[in-house]
Amino acid sequence: MLQTVRQGMAAALDPALVDELLAAYQEAKRNFYLGGLRLSAVEGGRFCEAAFRLLQQRTTGTFEALGKQIDSDALIRSLANIPAAKQPDCVRLHIPRALRVVYDIRNKRDNAHLADGIDPNLQDAGLVVAILDWILAEFVRLYHSVRPDQAKKMVDGIVTRLAPAVEDFDGFLKVLRTDLGASDFMLLVLYQTGPQGAGFGDLESWAHPKMRTNLRRTLNALEHDKAYIHGSNDSFRITRSGQRYVETRRLLEPTNDHRSR
Repeated sequence: MLQTVRQGMAAALDPALVDELLAAYQEAKRNFYLGGLRLSAVEGGRFCEAAFRLLQQRTTGTFEALGKQIDSDALIRSLANIPAAKQPDCVRLHIPRALRVVYDIRNKRDNAHLADGIDPNLQDAGLVVAILDWILAEFVRLYHSVRPDQAKKMVDGIVTRLAPAVEDFDGFLKVLRTDLGASDFMLLVLYQTGPQGAGFGDLESWAHPKMRTNLRRTLNALEHDKAYIHGSNDSFRITRSGQRYVETRRLLEPTNDHRSR
């Protein structure tokens, strides 16, 4: 999917800029999944640097060289002044304003030492990656001529969710944590399998032996009581709610040490 996204954008935009955008996006998402919350904001800033230049190129045909300071405020004003008939609102208004939010989080939020004593790492990183998802989906929509829902699916397929608490032995997923109950165990392996999901037979083989007797009941509860997974034809996939649960409960870590990073 990454190559598909790249090809569509690089056909109309500078390939080096496209590569920078996609690399920063991948790193921000991986850092988020692995708990590197401050790094997600840093990579978000790098993503912005590339995205602003792509908007420059689309609207003027040229862009500031990478490594040169860009006046984002002036660029946002100039984009907003482009006549509506010449560029869509997402180029003129929505993407630039969304990029401004990410910039402000990177530059103006002290993630470690807020006066109110609240550690904003998780909420800031969550906002950053959600904005990056939306911006990249808008670029995909613009340069692949697809509907917003199709663009989102393409973006979702770019980054594989990586769970350090799960190790893959030639297709056998081994959960490295010994403190998890059956429900959290199943959510963790389904998080790792991502959009492709897993069949009941695989889940049963990966499960701890003591979990197998009531595995159907466990999966039914996750699907119907929690809406954390979706089952179809004896195959199961994790839902967005399930992904958020895994991330916020810090189930991805290879130990049960949940101290803040």
